[in-house]
Amino acid sequence: MAALSSRLGHAFADAALLDQALTHRSAADPKRRQLDSNERLEFLGDRVLALLIAEWLSERFPEEREGELGKRLAVLVQSDTLAKIGESIGLPDALRVPPAEGRTGLRQRATVLGDATEALIGALYLDGGLDAARAFIRREWTVVLESEITPPMSAKSRLQEWSLGRGLGLPEYELVGSEGPSHAPHFTVRARVNGRSAEATGDSKRAAEQSAAAALLAQLGDA
Repeated sequence: MAALSSRLGHAFADAALLDQALTHRSAADPKRRQLDSNERLEFLGDRVLALLIAEWLSERFPEEREGELGKRLAVLVQSDTLAKIGESIGLPDALRVPPAEGRTGLRQRATVLGDATEALIGALYLDGGLDAARAFIRREWTVVLESEITPPMSAKSRLQEWSLGRGLGLPEYELVGSEGPSHAPHFTVRARVNGRSAEATGDSKRAAEQSAAAALLAQLGDA
């Protein structure tokens, strides 16, 4: 916890906010309807992150149009990016989960780390305002933001561009199946374009759709 607090660069006046941000819903109090979990802070942090990333992109790329900025924002706030940030700051060791869930690797799941990272941003905002959240985001997201000279595109965006460019309409995504407990689900999605399809799995529907789109692009020779 001390190492994580140091990495956040903020001394919490309300330590309970940090504790809540690190509490996965599997470790929450059922008598409180899981209101002591990090889900509400995640909801808030998601919005704060989008606002501050949009603000930063507007400053950093003053010559880019809205569509190009949108592509950058999509990558910077996606689950994979959030999970990598969470892992780099030591979130897996700090998350509160039941011992049994910890042994299943719940702390390492991309969606769990991504959600907790957003919850931390929400906690920083409530405790220190936009300045505290902004300082954390600009420090931890710099490498990702500067890694792309041109606006990046997600696999789903690339597949849509490929499909529409050939007059084939929009790609279709079908949820093939889901399994696992509610706090650690696993989804399988099929992407389809012009009679070609590919399936992929992920720990969120969005992640599974992105993976399925990437797999289909690989089939189409545009990986």
